[in-house]
Amino acid sequence: MEKITILHTNDIHSHLENWPKIRRFLQSEKINLERQGQTVLTFDIGDAIDRVHPLSEATNGKANIELMNTVKYDAVTIGNNEGIGNSRSQLQHLYDDATFDIIIDNVVDGEVDSRPSWATEYKLMETAAGTKIGIIALTAPFPMTYEMNGWESNQIDTVLPTLLKKLVGKVDVIILLSHLGLGVDRKVAQKYPQIDIILGGHSHHLLKSGEIVNDSLLAAAGKWGMYIGEVSVELENHNITQKNARVIETEGLPEISSDQAEIAGYRSRGESMLTSEVITNLPRDLNTSWTQNSELMQVALKAIELGTKTDIAMLNGGLLLKNLQKGVVTKNDLHQTLPHPMRVITVKLTGYNLIRLMQEIKKNRSFLKKFPIRGMGFRGQLFGEVVVDGLTEQENGELLYHKQKIVLDAYYTFATVDHFMYIPFFPTIEITGEITINGKKFLRDYVGDYLKIEFSV
Repeated sequence: MEKITILHTNDIHSHLENWPKIRRFLQSEKINLERQGQTVLTFDIGDAIDRVHPLSEATNGKANIELMNTVKYDAVTIGNNEGIGNSRSQLQHLYDDATFDIIIDNVVDGEVDSRPSWATEYKLMETAAGTKIGIIALTAPFPMTYEMNGWESNQIDTVLPTLLKKLVGKVDVIILLSHLGLGVDRKVAQKYPQIDIILGGHSHHLLKSGEIVNDSLLAAAGKWGMYIGEVSVELENHNITQKNARVIETEGLPEISSDQAEIAGYRSRGESMLTSEVITNLPRDLNTSWTQNSELMQVALKAIELGTKTDIAMLNGGLLLKNLQKGVVTKNDLHQTLPHPMRVITVKLTGYNLIRLMQEIKKNRSFLKKFPIRGMGFRGQLFGEVVVDGLTEQENGELLYHKQKIVLDAYYTFATVDHFMYIPFFPTIEITGEITINGKKFLRDYVGDYLKIEFSV
């Protein structure tokens, strides 16, 4: 009987407070199991990086790759934080120093119509006993967002049939690294029984004992490095006879005396790098509020209007996490205030649909003001007050555009963040809006550019 163990992580999102324990476990477990004669494979399923951490922001994720090199991953795939949380150039060079393979099968370099130069289609591995293993990988497709940087993200069913044909008959075991989410993983397992094991991520699901769907084993380790996944596979004559999954809770792993200093060092290193870049010198405090309009909110609204050449903008108060204090403002200050990896978008609507959108905002305003929200780019606590610049509502309920009546069949363009596309509260944006994603900069970059103009150093 042959034994293979698969160690896997997913959706760490730069929660480096868990990294020392994760690193030690992956290193020691691999050594211990290999001493027992087992084959050990180690994978990451994407979103290892998140720009909410200052070190990830300051190094464009390269520091995360340095850390990942220390545990000798066999292969990784990308999540949306790697794929669309970086500019084209940043993603092209993110893995320059990686000592592991990057596998992705549904992202194409649109400029040359081929697989990205930093990625491979699949990885073939062979155990000492001669079992052949094929590893493939898919990530959640976000067509509009990938396209803004010259990538194309394809739907699963357009790539999997051809890909599996290349492997079936040539390998004994097929493993899918899936940054697609649990619901999609279940559908993939139902439709493609050739896949033996699906290691999941994206939806932050935790499968403590795995899940069998159509003879495929689904495994996933939650989020933020709170758990590490381990899959045990037994084989006879290269055929799987048993497969089981479990997770190891990181909190329960032993801590050593140097851990806290190491964790603090990651943050201080990143903050030091960001602090070295001065944006401006403020003559006064710019205060913010999550639940009402504020001076800093007005700055943010004017910033995205200027950057997108629009004269209407809307944002939510929960985006602005901290005040900007009088005096020198650095990239670190701006990152602490706006840590979200959010792009700015422009939305073109008819006057009729603009009025409908404002009705959606009005309907949801009191609920959203204290609504706790997480994910889809948001790294704050509460959604907060929706603040709109360029539109005002009269006492009689009539909506005015810069003091002028809105023409129902005329077109109006406003600026906001891509987060508003993904949340379910303002369906008019996605259903009727003509959306353009401004992909080269984050919201904080627009604010920084505006501060440089308004308060030049």
